[in-house]
Amino acid sequence: MIGGIVMSQSNLEKQEAKLKALNQKIKDEKNKIEQRLGKQIISQANLDYANLSNDNIKSLSKKVSEFLKENQAHNRL
Repeated sequence: MIGGIVMSQSNLEKQEAKLKALNQKIKDEKNKIEQRLGKQIISQANLDYANLSNDNIKSLSKKVSEFLKENQAHNRL
């Protein structure tokens, strides 16, 4: 019975390692998407990186978010 417990524990550790690797892959992909989205917004709006302080970024993000939420609400009607 001890051999079965050790084998089950080993399988569990392998599954945990796979889960951690998958979670890291998901996190990395989310970061890539966020970076591409930000880069596209900056590019399409012809924004100057020199003028993008944290406060400006927060303000712009809030405006974009409100715009998208409003459009989603209108598209549901």
